[in-house]
Amino acid sequence: MKNISVCSWSYRRSIGDIAAEMRKIGVDHIQLALTPFIDPKAVVPGAAGETSGSSAPVDPIDVQRRQVEELLASGEWTLCSSMFNSAYEDYTTPATIRRTGGIMPDEHWPENKELIVKAARLSAEWKAPYFMLHAGFMDETDPRAYATFTDRVKFIRDTCGENGVELILETGQERPEHLAEFLSRNEGIYVNLDPANIILYDMGEAVPAVKTLAPWIRHLHIKDGIHPRNPGEWGEEVPWGEGQVDASAFLKAVDEIGFTGYGAVEREAGNDRAGDIAKAVERLRAEAGR
Repeated sequence: MKNISVCSWSYRRSIGDIAAEMRKIGVDHIQLALTPFIDPKAVVPGAAGETSGSSAPVDPIDVQRRQVEELLASGEWTLCSSMFNSAYEDYTTPATIRRTGGIMPDEHWPENKELIVKAARLSAEWKAPYFMLHAGFMDETDPRAYATFTDRVKFIRDTCGENGVELILETGQERPEHLAEFLSRNEGIYVNLDPANIILYDMGEAVPAVKTLAPWIRHLHIKDGIHPRNPGEWGEEVPWGEGQVDASAFLKAVDEIGFTGYGAVEREAGNDRAGDIAKAVERLRAEAGR
């Protein structure tokens, strides 16, 4: 893969620190988490509760926003996508994220609608071509819940469209064939294919998912994982190339469908995220050079 980017939230650091890490590995495209810039309840990267990797004081979010704008204006950064998430989501277990994830909790939907509008506008302002989120659990067994899910996703799609941005849904909480069926019935909605999520949620295998979702794939996450040992548990996220995604076969499958977009390295576990991201970038470049 030649078009490589990184996920900002993987670093758990402030914008200045992220920029410094990206310079080290020679990457200038980024998928940027927008929630800290639009939601006062969001955790500021590098602040209390996060690992900044530095003992230096963390810049306030308004300073970090100016830093983003300076990096974009100078051409040092280009956004390959934005990312939206909600502060109330609980990833303790697959069951808790099924209840709390994405746009489905009714009590949070009015606020989410307002935040999504702000995020779509900011995506357009910062020239991100895609707006990504985990929409939440798509329950096909409950017609009422499924209709609510569909209506809310369409609202987000239309909001993105009004701002010249395309909506991409993160994969993982549903089997790829079920997502493909939903997408085939609802135009203008696309996919960020995260191969590890399919494994971590135990929803299939990564390589076949490429073919299943091929018409809708616009963006990738470069992440690896191992299937859960027991039903109802999380799988284990591991560095790229060390899990059950089958990295080489996955990248070959992506090439075979003619994908030419960006793959953003994502790392959400481990004690050396920056090191694991750098290792993934090195492995992607080595694979591309073969």
